[in-house]
Amino acid sequence: MKLHELSDNEGAAKKRMRVGRGPGSGKGKMGGRGIKGQKSRSGVAIKGYEGGQMPIYQRLPKRGFTKPNRKSYAVVNLGLIQKFIDAGKIDGKKDIDEDVLIASGLVRRKLDGIRVLAKGDISAKMTLSVTGASKSAIEAVEKAGGSLTVTAAAAAEVSE
Repeated sequence: MKLHELSDNEGAAKKRMRVGRGPGSGKGKMGGRGIKGQKSRSGVAIKGYEGGQMPIYQRLPKRGFTKPNRKSYAVVNLGLIQKFIDAGKIDGKKDIDEDVLIASGLVRRKLDGIRVLAKGDISAKMTLSVTGASKSAIEAVEKAGGSLTVTAAAAAEVSE
């Protein structure tokens, strides 16, 4: 087989309907838009319009509050850290901090810090130091014989 002999399967590529190309095409004159009116014109977007009635997004009450300076953490599960140690991407015998997790490719970017959650099983004895961790994650690491320390900068922010 050569490059110029390649072709799609029969019926795989359907040609697009060209509207407004004469009466013989089946979509001529008005191009399937009907006669007059707002929807027949170009450049019209009437997604939330309810014909003069107050739209649903305006009738419903607005609730809650979004904190403008909230922290967003990169989340890592213990099971994934264990998987990376087993694969040899992270050295379990050395101290594991946020920079090691980023270098290994487990976390893409630090954001406001890395938070460890307890999902998954852990068997390796490791020393972790991260910005945040759940109580169950700390217990799981200590149960496996390791230690998980939450850095001081994060602890100060939590206490505020």
